[in-house]
Amino acid sequence: MRVGVLTGGGDCPGLNAVIRGIVRKGVQEYGYDFTGYRDGWRGPLKGDVTRLDIPAVRGILPRGGTILGSSRTNPLKSADGIRRIRENLAKQQVDALIVIGGEDTLGVAARLSGEYGIPCVGVPKTIDNDLSATDYTFGFDTAVSIATEAIDRLHTTAESHMRVLVVEVMGRHTGWIALHSGLAGGANVILIPEQRFDVDQVCAWVTSRFRASYAPIVVVAEGAMPRDGDMVLKDGTLDSFGHVRLSGIGEWLAKEIEKRTGKEARTTVLGHVQRGGTPSAFDRWLATRFGLHAIDCVRDGDFGTMVALRGTDIVRVPLAEATAQLKRVKPELYEEVGVFFG
Repeated sequence: MRVGVLTGGGDCPGLNAVIRGIVRKGVQEYGYDFTGYRDGWRGPLKGDVTRLDIPAVRGILPRGGTILGSSRTNPLKSADGIRRIRENLAKQQVDALIVIGGEDTLGVAARLSGEYGIPCVGVPKTIDNDLSATDYTFGFDTAVSIATEAIDRLHTTAESHMRVLVVEVMGRHTGWIALHSGLAGGANVILIPEQRFDVDQVCAWVTSRFRASYAPIVVVAEGAMPRDGDMVLKDGTLDSFGHVRLSGIGEWLAKEIEKRTGKEARTTVLGHVQRGGTPSAFDRWLATRFGLHAIDCVRDGDFGTMVALRGTDIVRVPLAEATAQLKRVKPELYEEVGVFFG
């Protein structure tokens, strides 16, 4: 058995831990060979491969990023993409693919497996924690920890100058990072994509905080939108999955707060720093377990599935189910933390 492995979409901490878990168990217990595909789905499209064996994965557990590289390539956008993938898998004698990615990367794997009979197993990766079939995705815990530390540090500079600090975190469609890091970091306002916000209400919370002689911290997800407005975009270009580039809501909101309250406001955009660096202990643990269970799926011939965390157990769910809808922050959960606003 020869197994192909690829990592697609945005990088995140823990990818190397998954690769290590897959290869170590696959070689040591099952005697499998492994082929690494470079740069996400671009690898199978172009036949760009690298050898994966135990020496190749030695020492990569604490490393961020991915030794295989990544991209947002969508093979389904290419007229002959499926044919090229089939030919390259056959040329490299690859019998199955383990696909590590988020909604877009795994969405391709679901179609390849379900519609075209290409044997795929999925592993859920995204710092956004927005895949509905798993309680947690690896990468999320590290991103939240980085954002929380940043918020902790910003409190002191906000208090020193008695100004508003707006912290923009990642979260295109869901506000899990904003919600978790904002609550853990003691933010006074948390704004998420699931709930459109009223700028006047935000300003009222900011003013209330100043009345108590404290400087407010506002945490906003990049995909959050004002009640009377649209999503703030970096530019209008689309990637191969049809996503626009986000960024700018923090700067826009800071200007609105300053204009309406007369208080000085500054913005900190955490951006890709949330994706980088060494993974947390939890993400290493979860990613490693996902890798071990993914190779078991290959051994059992259980293709068209994704490994998922349910409670403390790793289970298998259909890829089609896992990518059918995003896991979004429920209104009641958002309301729960609202007691700390203002």
